[in-house]
Amino acid sequence: MSNLRGSVLMVAAMGGFALEDMFIKRAAQALPVGEILMIFGLGGTLAFIALALRRGERVLHPAIATWPILVKSVCEVAGRLGYTLAIALTPLSNASAILQATPLVVVAGAALIFGEKVGWRRWAAIAAGFAGVLIILRPGMEGFVAASLFTVLGMLGFAGRDLATRAAAPVLSNVQLGIYGFVMLIPTGAAMLAFTGGGALPAPPELLGLALATLFGVAAYYGLTAAMRMGEVSVITPFRYTRLIFALGLGVLVFGERPDTPMLIGSAIIIASGLYTLARARKVARAARRG
Repeated sequence: MSNLRGSVLMVAAMGGFALEDMFIKRAAQALPVGEILMIFGLGGTLAFIALALRRGERVLHPAIATWPILVKSVCEVAGRLGYTLAIALTPLSNASAILQATPLVVVAGAALIFGEKVGWRRWAAIAAGFAGVLIILRPGMEGFVAASLFTVLGMLGFAGRDLATRAAAPVLSNVQLGIYGFVMLIPTGAAMLAFTGGGALPAPPELLGLALATLFGVAAYYGLTAAMRMGEVSVITPFRYTRLIFALGLGVLVFGERPDTPMLIGSAIIIASGLYTLARARKVARAARRG
């Protein structure tokens, strides 16, 4: 039952993240990425602080001074920075498609770090998924976009964040983890803005868009964190592929994007590998219960 609840939460979180991406991409047409990170990080931090206070939880908990939280914070910065740059500079559907490698990295990390059993069939599916990512990236071929490598950085950062979340002290709530994740975006954005310059007072449409991005981002972040701590990593993470479906729809409807054949083929391979990984994980779990 915990795996089912975690899977539903993961799907809902992916829908929220896709809407967050859409609003951030729209804001990036008028504002620099550093400023977006600052505003988004501040909004998310304040929202999670309010939730923590309402639940009677401590904003600063002694358990934050641990290696998993430090690693999570660093990975959060790398993931958010890389992916925000990617959706600002490349089509939303392409960036989201490449990001789908995250569950593959998480499943592999769960096997290597937490000792979860991943057999050769799932390793083969992971390899196939990475091949799908390469088809989308097209390194060394016509159509390769260097800015898409920012998505690779984001993917690695988000995978590390999810694994570190799994290792975080159980005494820390999902709300507290949300505070520590979002607060890291404020100095990161400020440092980036100081380096690039170009800051501007956001107009009402950009402020509204970032407010909505924060709303959906906070809800999605909470759902993702809860899902990762609720069930088995190897079972829950494949549902992250639903983000691609949401992103494809938004990319076409909102930004007029037209995904090309390599992108669709690579995405299909990634989704197929994820679905196989999920099915295989369930079969292994059933066999273990019968044994």
